[in-house]
Amino acid sequence: MTVRATARGAQRTSLDGERADVIVCGASFAGLAVARELARSGVDADVLVLDRYELGERATSACAIPTPWLAAMGVQDSRRQELPGMSFTTPHGRARYRLPWTWSSFDYRELCALLWAQCGTARFATAVVSGRTGDTVHTDRGDLTAPLVVDACGWKRVLGDPPLQPPEAPLSRGLEVHPHDAGGTDLDVYLERDLVRRGYGWSVPAAGERRVGALSYDPHDHVKEPTRSLAGRLDVEAVRYQGNWFPHRLRAATGGGAFFVGDSAGHCFPLSGEGIRTAFYFGIACGRELAAVVDGRQTRDAALAGYAAFHEAHRPAFRRAARLQRLIPALPPRLLALLLWSMNVQFLVDRAFGWYLRQAHPSFADRDGAPKQDPRAPDGRSSDHSLRRR
Repeated sequence: MTVRATARGAQRTSLDGERADVIVCGASFAGLAVARELARSGVDADVLVLDRYELGERATSACAIPTPWLAAMGVQDSRRQELPGMSFTTPHGRARYRLPWTWSSFDYRELCALLWAQCGTARFATAVVSGRTGDTVHTDRGDLTAPLVVDACGWKRVLGDPPLQPPEAPLSRGLEVHPHDAGGTDLDVYLERDLVRRGYGWSVPAAGERRVGALSYDPHDHVKEPTRSLAGRLDVEAVRYQGNWFPHRLRAATGGGAFFVGDSAGHCFPLSGEGIRTAFYFGIACGRELAAVVDGRQTRDAALAGYAAFHEAHRPAFRRAARLQRLIPALPPRLLALLLWSMNVQFLVDRAFGWYLRQAHPSFADRDGAPKQDPRAPDGRSSDHSLRRR
């Protein structure tokens, strides 16, 4: 069990009255992406990152991502295993696709360390963030102040109103186990109502470890028994549990002068439940807006408006995925199996998964401009095949 690492005893010094140019609340994918982008921008900013856990201490996801994003973020050394294929299993058969790009599983602690190494002079402190009043962030170690405040704390949206309260909220829930197992080469998805009524199960190999879990789009449905059932079917132990709630609907990206990134803004793609690359993507966009404020190129209000517009431009794609999230579990199982088989034509696979990757494309991490460009095709439509595994 993870033990919260907030400073204790003699190390528990007060942070009351601490000031910074930017305070980032949350030190996982989204928060570290913001801090990293500020460092890469070259601005002279005092950035303070807060989290209730030490860096890399508590993973809450399956830790798999489209492989090109690892290179885009300079964290290739965290990769555990590249997954050349993706399969979908139903009660009526299995369809395996070769995607125009690959997935990779990675080590969460190492990835966080690699990201933090790119955050320049940013400071880190363990503290529990409880709320905000204007430019002041309230924590269990005192009140801290900054003109630019980012909430990357996750689905609870600690610095915003109103807070989400499961299960009466647009949240999915996921749980997984981490047995030691060397089997598997693909990212395997299980679409079976007997396993998960509205959702799916998964198996992600990670070089000597298997990540087996279940996700439910309905927050009322528990996922522990489906996770244990799938682990038993795969003949692995149900050990080392981790899980979390995560959003499947966009929320406002700004509010009360604060910026919201990652799960706090609903940046978890519906249907797949993927939130890592979207946290990177929107974190980069937020960091670029903040850098322009610190550098005197725009006001905070202009940054809030620009980031909110960027966020809203992606709403149509999120809505489309949300419609599929509602539709697919409602399809008759035989029809779903037929559709999966009929899609198993390389041209269709490339087109569907090319669209999927474009919604948060890794080329955005290398772009030098502001994030106000057309988000529907940030790299241009022609670059998909350049990412294919050769």
